[in-house]
Amino acid sequence: MTHDDETRLLASLQRGLFIGGEWVDAEGGATFPVTDPATGRTLIEIADATPADGIRALDAAVAAQEEWAATPPRTRSDILRRAFDLVQERTEDLALLMTLEMGKPLAEARGEVAYGGEFLRWFSEEAVRISGRYGLNPEGTGRMVVTQRPVGPSFFITPWNFPLAMATRKIAPALAAGCTVVVKPAALTPLTTVLFVQILQEAGLPAGVVNVVNSTSSSAVAAPIIADPRLRKLSFTGSTPVGKKLIEQAAEGVLRVSMELGGNAPFVVFEDADLDKAVDGAMLAKFRNIGQACTAANRFIVHAAVAEEFADRLTERVASMTVGRGTEEGVQIGPLIDDTAVAKTGELVADAVSRGATVRTGGSAIAGEGSFFEPTVVTEVAAGSDILREEIFGPVLAIATFEDEDEAVRLANDTEYGLVSYVFTRDLARGHRMIDRLETGMMGLNVGVVSNAAAPFGGVKQSGVGREGGLEGIHEYLATKYTLIPVD
Repeated sequence: MTHDDETRLLASLQRGLFIGGEWVDAEGGATFPVTDPATGRTLIEIADATPADGIRALDAAVAAQEEWAATPPRTRSDILRRAFDLVQERTEDLALLMTLEMGKPLAEARGEVAYGGEFLRWFSEEAVRISGRYGLNPEGTGRMVVTQRPVGPSFFITPWNFPLAMATRKIAPALAAGCTVVVKPAALTPLTTVLFVQILQEAGLPAGVVNVVNSTSSSAVAAPIIADPRLRKLSFTGSTPVGKKLIEQAAEGVLRVSMELGGNAPFVVFEDADLDKAVDGAMLAKFRNIGQACTAANRFIVHAAVAEEFADRLTERVASMTVGRGTEEGVQIGPLIDDTAVAKTGELVADAVSRGATVRTGGSAIAGEGSFFEPTVVTEVAAGSDILREEIFGPVLAIATFEDEDEAVRLANDTEYGLVSYVFTRDLARGHRMIDRLETGMMGLNVGVVSNAAAPFGGVKQSGVGREGGLEGIHEYLATKYTLIPVD
């Protein structure tokens, strides 16, 4: 990609809010800059919504709800399918834009376009398969009719780390079900959502069905939308503390909620594991998206008999990783999202070292332009270290050891989170035991990436409620209605 490609792409973007099918200025004309984390320089400035703008967006969604719900499922399906096709055609633009505003290497950004696009294709297929049931009640006195209806206007708050996939993963099932939406993208990475909505326009989405309010005041814009009695659904991806506050706000209106919150994923390597597969899986599970993923392996729990060899192999791989701006050829590790993230990552490493851990490679912020941190391997991490309790969200791989299966399970489950786990073993029976014993909503058995549009994504414990993707995903946006018809 050249500088001219970047300039052309940025010039093609709308700069306003998307409300009622039109791009409009924020109230008072306020704007904010979107920054390239690899350089610290401003890419462009876009509209900064106020609380009043948020309500305007909800007004548009409410106005469009009845007609969109009555739109034939095949029509909704066709729009989503056209959007999928257009996303594939615009792969290079979407990938470059994600790299510019978020920092991930272009190769990974292209992978996100493929992954994010699949939600459009999957839910275009699910839109025409919404069904109910009909039958005689047990007493023989009536016919039971069970139908599914759209929940209604929905509000989405999306994170900065997967700017396209988090938008499509929420918007696609809502549209398939017949719900209208208001989206508040992360202020750090709103541009991908802007481009995606331009694509939805091109696909023929009616005015008011999707509305976008970019804002630096997320809580101020969100609160009145959530408090409005016309809203029926809230979906959020982000940290557990913020999710808890949103659930409290949603309780007042008894809103349906989907919450994909924090993670602290264990990556368990047993003594019989195929170490080649385990190391490959570790590289994917840890360093995908520069470690900035809720599904990133956070705690590497490795049997003492293979821990040294596992660490040696990983250290060699990690030490050779290329760091740089994601647009550069061969870069594997881009910048963290901002300097605050760099400082937090450094603090976690420093705490582990202060408790006796050893830094095998990396361990420091990289001086100079941009928000970079060295890809890092830390071994001999002691129990109680912050790096084992908190979500790292950076390119740091921390290894602790265990002696037997029960200890591995205890260590893996020793967290309030329960999003995903990874297990490497050749023992099929042990693998099945781990499926039953590990307290997570998802698990990768001998694999380092689990996400798929056809699978239900979500966690247990304080990692959230609800599921996105799969057969389950569309039901988050459907309400069940039962009708009794008496038998004459």
